[in-house]
This record gives sequence, C-alpha cells and structure tokens, in this order.
Amino acid sequence: MTNLLILFIAMNALNVVMQTIKSLCTVNSGKTVAAIVNAVTYGFYTVIVVYMSCDLPLWEKSLIIGLCNLVGVYIVKLFEEKNRKDKLWKVELTVRAERTDVLARQLEELAIPHNYIPNVGKWTVFNIYCNTQKESAFVKDLAIKHKAKFFVSESKRL
Repeated sequence: MTNLLILFIAMNALNVVMQTIKSLCTVNSGKTVAAIVNAVTYGFYTVIVVYMSCDLPLWEKSLIIGLCNLVGVYIVKLFEEKNRKDKLWKVELTVRAERTDVLARQLEELAIPHNYIPNVGKWTVFNIYCNTQKESAFVKDLAIKHKAKFFVSESKRL
C-alpha cells in the first residue's frame, strides 16, 4: 500500500507539472510544439485515469491531487516568471494638464524614456516606454498617484 501511495503521489505531481507546461505551451508556443506537448500530456493522463481506480481511499486521492495541483502549478509558474524575458511595454497615460510638469520630472528622475503631448484639451498624453518589469511597476504607481487613465501594450515579434 505504501508503494502504491508513493507511486500515486509521484505520478500526479508529474501530471500536474506536465499539464501546466502544456497550458503554457498551448498559449505561448507555435502549433508544432503545442501539438506535441498536448499529445504527450494527454497520453500520460490516460495512465493517471487508470491509477484513479486504485485501492487508495477517495479522500486520500482527492487530497493528493489537490496538493499536487497547489504545489505543482505554483512551482511551474514561479519558474516561468523567473525565466520570463523583459519586453518593451508602451504605456499611454493621460493626466490633467496641471500634473504634466510633476509627472515629467518624476519620469526623468527615474530615467524612464517618454514623450508627451501637452494641451489635449485639459489633458496631457504621455507615451512612456518601459524596458523592464521594474520600470513598469514604477509607472503604474505614478499613474495611480496622479489619478491617470492609462493603456498598456506590449511589443510583439514581427
């Protein structure tokens, strides 16, 4: 029974990791990689379905699957976030005209590239270019502080 329990835990942990990677590949990869990863994970899932009928009590199976999902998804997402490359983000931010000088000075102090179009009615439109996640966080904080409306777009590969 102990060997069955260990095998069930290991297989479910592996299944969760594989299924999470499959989800990421389906969204972020090309069709060939997505198709291969889907084929492998669904093939392995068939084995998991067979092991679902093993002699372990239902509550143990449920607990194991729940914990494997909690830990497995968290670990895969953590790994994905750590390995994510920074992308160029363009933030189009609109503030009241009287806040223009203060916001422009703050962006200069942070050395975040930007330009702006003043006097769009009673507004100023800033185009801000964030090269890192850290810069993006600073700009978001500034937008909230200045009660700005903003739109964000990420750079795409051509």
